[in-house]
Amino acid sequence: MSKQRYHEAVPDIDVEEFRKVVMSRRSVRRFDDTPIPDAVLQDCLDMALLAPNSSNLQPWEFHVIKTPALKKELAVACLNQNAARTAQELVIIVARLETWKEHCDMMLDNWPEETVPKVVQSYYGRLAKIYYNQGPLNILGIGKRALAAVTGLKRAVPRGPFTHADMKVWAAKTVALGAENFMLAMRAHGFDTCPMEGFDARRVNRMLKLPPDAFVVMVVGCGKRAPDGVYHPRIRFDRERFIKTH
Repeated sequence: MSKQRYHEAVPDIDVEEFRKVVMSRRSVRRFDDTPIPDAVLQDCLDMALLAPNSSNLQPWEFHVIKTPALKKELAVACLNQNAARTAQELVIIVARLETWKEHCDMMLDNWPEETVPKVVQSYYGRLAKIYYNQGPLNILGIGKRALAAVTGLKRAVPRGPFTHADMKVWAAKTVALGAENFMLAMRAHGFDTCPMEGFDARRVNRMLKLPPDAFVVMVVGCGKRAPDGVYHPRIRFDRERFIKTH
């Protein structure tokens, strides 16, 4: 008899309520003085951590800036944007390039069943540690690229990550998914956000004392939108420009 597969209940969803969350999410540039309850902030962070991510290796960190002096310093590092200066909460979303090693071991240690399947043991115990490892001076990455080029002549194969730059793209994709979860969760709670790419990365890294493998993907200002918090109507180009059917 084959082993019973895992199943979990799927709740009913009101798509129109979700549509309201998506449609009303705007990049808010100015917030009022309404505080965000800590329970709301923590719930949004919890939902951010549920975002999909590559191999469940979760290469993200969410740094919540509470100290007034640090908030002021961060606003300066964000070029004194109104979205940073008026935010009730500032969350720095960081990608990590090396935590995947420890997280491979943690996946095996935290597997939810009594027996870890052999395919899972093989993947996290061996394959992932080769797949994401580029080696000293990228030597292993160069070898993997050559192997993929040869093997790929006959069958489909993964084409990376082969370099440190590839790993940054890998981590940034996952972290962006977590950021979107966080921002939509804030909107569902009735608050707003502004993801900021305009910041002095060196100053922010120094402020957080980030390790060498970390880089800031975005800074998110959070709060209740002020009456003049949205600067103009939403602009989107024709959908035909972006949606292609093959």
